[in-house]
Amino acid sequence: MTDLFKVSRRDFVRAGVAGAGGLVIGFRIHDLVAEPESAASFQPNAFLRIDQDGAVTIWFPKTEMGQGIKTALPMLVAEELGVAWDQVTVVQAPGDVRQFGSQGTGGSRSIRTTFEPLRKAGATGRVMLVQAAAQRLGVSIETLRVQSGHVIHGPTSRRIPFGDLVDDAASLDPPADPPLTDPDDFTILGTPVARVDTPEKVDGSAVYGIDARVDGMRYATVVHPPVFGGRATAVDSAGALEVPGVDEVVELATGVAVVAATTWAAFKGAQALEVTWGDAGYREGSDAVEEKLARLAAVPGAPARSDGDVEGALAGSAQRVDAVYHVPYLAHATMEPMNCTAHVEARQCRIWVPTQSPQGVIREAERITGLSPDRIEVHLTYLGGGFGRRSSMDFVTEAITISKAVGGPVKMLWTREEDTRQGQYRPCTVNTFAGGLDQAGRPTAWRNRIAGPSILANKGRRLRNGVDPSSVEGAANIPYKISNIQVEFAKADIPVPLHWWRSVGSSQNAFITESFIDELAHAAGADPYQYRRSLLDGSPRHLGVLDVAAERAGWGGALPPGRARGIAVAFSFGTYVAQVAEISLDAGGFPWVRRVVCAVDCGQIVNPNTIEAQMQSGIVFGLSAALFGQITLDSGRVQQGNFHDYPVVRMKQAPAVEVHIVRSREAPGGIGEPGTPPIAPAVTNALFALTGIRVRRLPIRAALTASTPSGGR
Repeated sequence: MTDLFKVSRRDFVRAGVAGAGGLVIGFRIHDLVAEPESAASFQPNAFLRIDQDGAVTIWFPKTEMGQGIKTALPMLVAEELGVAWDQVTVVQAPGDVRQFGSQGTGGSRSIRTTFEPLRKAGATGRVMLVQAAAQRLGVSIETLRVQSGHVIHGPTSRRIPFGDLVDDAASLDPPADPPLTDPDDFTILGTPVARVDTPEKVDGSAVYGIDARVDGMRYATVVHPPVFGGRATAVDSAGALEVPGVDEVVELATGVAVVAATTWAAFKGAQALEVTWGDAGYREGSDAVEEKLARLAAVPGAPARSDGDVEGALAGSAQRVDAVYHVPYLAHATMEPMNCTAHVEARQCRIWVPTQSPQGVIREAERITGLSPDRIEVHLTYLGGGFGRRSSMDFVTEAITISKAVGGPVKMLWTREEDTRQGQYRPCTVNTFAGGLDQAGRPTAWRNRIAGPSILANKGRRLRNGVDPSSVEGAANIPYKISNIQVEFAKADIPVPLHWWRSVGSSQNAFITESFIDELAHAAGADPYQYRRSLLDGSPRHLGVLDVAAERAGWGGALPPGRARGIAVAFSFGTYVAQVAEISLDAGGFPWVRRVVCAVDCGQIVNPNTIEAQMQSGIVFGLSAALFGQITLDSGRVQQGNFHDYPVVRMKQAPAVEVHIVRSREAPGGIGEPGTPPIAPAVTNALFALTGIRVRRLPIRAALTASTPSGGR
């Protein structure tokens, strides 16, 4: 097989660091492909191997895209096996559904779906090693325990290393349902563990998709139609072929590819292409999209939740509050543009790819090449940001198709501009609210109409009674105790590509719902934190994180002049998060987020370091969207192209973030996404407290430049 890596600066640095004592204390970080089982080893399942020298290898089956699962998933196995954390080698599993099951990484499901299976994988090894030791010593299993890679006989304190039991354990039958460790006895889970991938990412030895190297590889980029659904009607490749290093121009169903000896030559060749694009494709602008959504949001839609008599309660309320909220299309804006390296041969296809869906890659390769899955190899690299975008197959399809067309290995890489303008976006929505209050200011009615394109429908899937569940998550399941609630969804047919974006519907619906509950609190003359508390009877975990965030932020306490706080709470992906944002205004009158206090209840804790990091990450990601993020259209063309016009929060703009983890014995929830939803409303609620300006349109910077007819900005 062709080697993935050549000697490079990264390899030289890695060799030097390894010679100085190893990349991570106590760890041996392998490259991307799992090594075959040795003859002298014990491998009770696909996730675990123990060699005769006592070395323990754990394969992690998901994709590491910065969320820390290369550390967290092996912790599950190591805890149950009974080895010290510094005895473990961590290896990326290759894409193989037969061995590892679904390897799709998204929806904050990695820990949630593997928490029990991976613990059982470790427990299986532990039980078999203990059985082997019991047979060797002629003692009962009950007198044995495991610790730090040894089986220990309690009465005599005799210790047998795991490696000495490999042959005996390999001859035993695995237990059907091995017992799991009581959480009170955990020694690894719940403790802070340094990430095993940090050193290689710091020293430059980590391999992302963009770093893949294959012997004889060429480079390609793709020029896409300027409007969605467009097609090339004529291609003049003469100018491109005159660029030194350009070899071929390949027409695709999705655009035109330029293949060259270097990435730079491919990019220059793409600029020299002359392509005539036909009249087909979507041609409307953002104003037309918003007008369509506003019409849909003004009338009843398909019910996603219907409790009580909303219209009657609104009619009988002592006070009524109405509002309209807007959220824009958003790009995923991963730091690493879409890329994939493919080598299609007559009897084999090999792919090196930063993907959230290894099995999806295999299916796509099977479709394009006609090869059976056993002839397709998928080598997973690190992802330079995923956020849902890399579960799509568009960039994979192009790489495989180009390789097949040119008959050799090709690395396909989009430019940043193509990555932004050919994205698959978070949907835009227009949202209407009507709320009723009684004489005491308590809410009696809540009506929320959400109008927007549907991710499911955009992908050709059926809705559930007219409702896309992802469009109403975070809205249909609001926790507040209100007798009369109506949440509706109106699907807009707009042919702009959509895809799941970090925290999906909750990312925008937490903004609209937590802003509107804030509006009701102020209309009632109540403190926003105390108002929420009064409505969370029956939602103890919402209330728990809300209280912790408010207490640790000093809610109600004095602040320096020119500062204010805002609060928000949200549930998504099995996890409860509350955040308090403390802001001031910069010289231009825009919010400067000084501090964010975050409380999180994600159930059973695996690695608190990961939880803290992912809360920080989700907050900064959501803050970028709240302050700056929008994709706009002009005659069907995306107007943004790079970080100068699709900015993200820079280091000097990032707030101080405090994360407080609520201990829990509940089932584990997700971590990669739940930190994002509450930050936008926490900031806009703080802005209202500071200035009296209610932001009902994102992004905040654009909203503050003009008033909307609804009175907000």
